[in-house]
Amino acid sequence: MKKKLIIAGVIILVTAIAALVIYWETTHGNRRLIDTKNRFDRAIISLPNGEAVEGRVSSWLDYNDSDVVLITMDGKTYLTHYSNVVLIDD
Repeated sequence: MKKKLIIAGVIILVTAIAALVIYWETTHGNRRLIDTKNRFDRAIISLPNGEAVEGRVSSWLDYNDSDVVLITMDGKTYLTHYSNVVLIDD
């Protein structure tokens, strides 16, 4: 009886961890549960009018199978193509 309870507890724990990882990976963009890279401090974005803006990155998100990136910096959000962005890790 005790072995069955231990096995059931382990199965529940593994299922809960797997659910947490799946949830995190699908809702947090490029931030992984254990993330050692993909963190950027600054960005330079080229705008269609030829102007370039630079600022501190609050968050950024790219999309699977897409060249589009969403960057929030200095209170503004920019949706642009990766060819218009330089992400910088200080």
